[in-house]
Amino acid sequence: MKEIIASLDELDKVVSYLDETLPSDAIVFLRGDLAAGKTTLTQAIAKAKGIEGEVTSPTFSLQQCYGAKDGSSLFHYDLYRLDHEEFMQMGLFEEFEKQGWHMVEWGSDALKAFLEGVGYNVATIDIEPNENSRIYRINV
Repeated sequence: MKEIIASLDELDKVVSYLDETLPSDAIVFLRGDLAAGKTTLTQAIAKAKGIEGEVTSPTFSLQQCYGAKDGSSLFHYDLYRLDHEEFMQMGLFEEFEKQGWHMVEWGSDALKAFLEGVGYNVATIDIEPNENSRIYRINV
């Protein structure tokens, strides 16, 4: 586990570590309370990948897909209102087959265990507020 303490202006430290550590295809569970900075981290990753345009939380659409200038893709999921069974019934599981980084907010332990059980490498980033910064605990 890697722990990085970073303010909003220092998010590039977290993004750089992820770039060096994560494979080109990765599923990353973002964990933290409401307003912990899950979407903010995804926005910083998108910016570093050269993705233009607004990156927002896919609260109502469940998934947003972004194409980067280098040809890679970034997928962003918000599963706050969705349990594991609903996720499977909607066929969203198949989305993880697509090339790119998959950033998952509010993913359940059941979904994580399922993905690991079928052979996916799942990283987790726990985000915790810390005065004017955040603590990012990264398990790859």
